[in-house]
Amino acid sequence: MIFSADDHAFMAQALRLAEQGLFTTTPNPRVGCVIVRDRQVVGQGWHERAGEPHAEVHALLMAGEAARGATAYVTLEPCSHHGRTPPCANALMDAGVSRVVAAMRDPNPLVAGRGLALLTLAGVRVDVGLLEAEATELNIGFVTRMTRGRPWVRVKTASSLDGKTALESGESKWITGEAARADVHRLRARACAVLTGVGTVLADDPSMNVRGLETSRQPLRVVLDSQLRTPPHARILQEEGAWLVCSQADARRRDALLAAGALILQLPGQDGRIDVPALFKELGDRGLNEVHVEAGATLNGSLLSAGLVDEWVAYLAPLVMGHRAHGVFDLPALQSMRGRRVFDLLDSRQIGCDLRLTLRFSGEAKA
Repeated sequence: MIFSADDHAFMAQALRLAEQGLFTTTPNPRVGCVIVRDRQVVGQGWHERAGEPHAEVHALLMAGEAARGATAYVTLEPCSHHGRTPPCANALMDAGVSRVVAAMRDPNPLVAGRGLALLTLAGVRVDVGLLEAEATELNIGFVTRMTRGRPWVRVKTASSLDGKTALESGESKWITGEAARADVHRLRARACAVLTGVGTVLADDPSMNVRGLETSRQPLRVVLDSQLRTPPHARILQEEGAWLVCSQADARRRDALLAAGALILQLPGQDGRIDVPALFKELGDRGLNEVHVEAGATLNGSLLSAGLVDEWVAYLAPLVMGHRAHGVFDLPALQSMRGRRVFDLLDSRQIGCDLRLTLRFSGEAKA
């Protein structure tokens, strides 16, 4: 299918609309819709929150009768099933839309081409694949959950140029500058959950919430705490939505933490450790699309060794901290370069005085 310049422009507009739901749509995907008649936009909208009208409904309400014979540009295949809201494919047909351009098919098995098939059977022209890569990237967590049964895992680190995250004493405030720290809050805000380890909680007593930007939703906070060592007065428990994941639970500690408002999930694994793959499956089953990790070298290394790191956002500060400082990933010593972990560099940019690298795990060593 060859798409016109107008097609590209209107789909790009739909994607910009979808981005407005970046912080709010979970567990649903971020979707935008633009309705065009005679090359003029007559309706537009985006999905704002789960349980509220989808992007197509907002756009159709704005378009009114002008939707008849128009083209609808949608960043994701219109749904065909009754969930919390009626099917959008039916709404488009009832409005008399003559053409639907979808950036991508819906990976949700409840939809998976059915919405497009319904439209085609009703005589609506359907074209798919315009700016598909951009649409997929916008919903990388939703796609991952639907196709792999777990959330997209994004690890954030802040380190010196020599790869250190804290001094030997544990002191780490602050390695990066104010602009980089503010940028991290945007990553937290788009995530369904922020995950850390009990070591970080005991050392830094972090809140792990979103601050400094406007958002109507705070991500869940998940702490891997195999023996429930988190203090009941920890700052991470001060807001609703904190989960402690353990492998064994002392009754007194459990009761004290429950009284402090924590939710406790027990997932025993080998050698008294938490079954981390089971945790991510559980998070996927509960509708979490993206998990943002801010942890120490031990948990970071465990996730990387288990093949659970999809993306690494590394903030590098222009300073050196010395070889005795703490590193980014605690990993076994390599016997040869064939065992090295290789990432593809997606993006690099300066954030204030620091450098931000966005990397994806390639899974293969390169010559």
